Amino acid sequence: MSDLSAFAVNRRWPAQHPDRIQLYSLNTPNGVKVSIMLEETGLPYEAHLVDIGQDESHLPEFLALNPNGKIPALIDPHGPDGKPLGLFESGAILEYLAEKTGQFLPADPARRWETIQWLYFQMASIGPMFGQVGFFHKYAGREYEDKRPLARYVNESKRLLGVLDGRLAGRDWIMGDEYTIADIATLGWVNNLITWYEARELVEYERFKHVDAWLQRGLARPAVQRGLKIPSKG
Repeated sequence: MSDLSAFAVNRRWPAQHPDRIQLYSLNTPNGVKVSIMLEETGLPYEAHLVDIGQDESHLPEFLALNPNGKIPALIDPHGPDGKPLGLFESGAILEYLAEKTGQFLPADPARRWETIQWLYFQMASIGPMFGQVGFFHKYAGREYEDKRPLARYVNESKRLLGVLDGRLAGRDWIMGDEYTIADIATLGWVNNLITWYEARELVEYERFKHVDAWLQRGLARPAVQRGLKIPSKG
């Protein structure tokens, strides 16, 4: 039996199965990266809902695991040298789980780094830009009289979709015939942009045929469908 008592987060979200990976998250575009990865790998885990709408990610217990106060975060009770390991930042978690399982990250060094660069493309560009579109189009930002911020983020999101579309021309997945953490990181963001953010027409999504074909392939994966709902407020 693993001892997670050293982690304050375990007091707020107690583990029912302490020998399993403990996921603290919500099914946002960032959160589902990790739930999809866990579903794809088949690693046993326990999901704890962190309600960011109630500011639970800024509770002291959560901040002890992630000082940045963002989901997702996790604890692997069987980390390096068999010791529990706490992690935050979705990209780092994806790399860790890929290396732990030997899945979804190519073993060939050149292809491995090529995959990681596309993971960082999502982290540095797609996530922040699509998130701003969501804020200015659907949330409080839509009330702003000055529409220049929305226009800026919409135009940049179109450009990024164009980059992704060009990469996917003639490829099933970002790395060709190999489904990787680059796809896992990006699928939820593209899906969210045209569904929850209701920005399909705004970003002229229909122009990006290769992106849409890739998205549909991803959504057809059972693990993706499960991961998109974990953990959900219902």
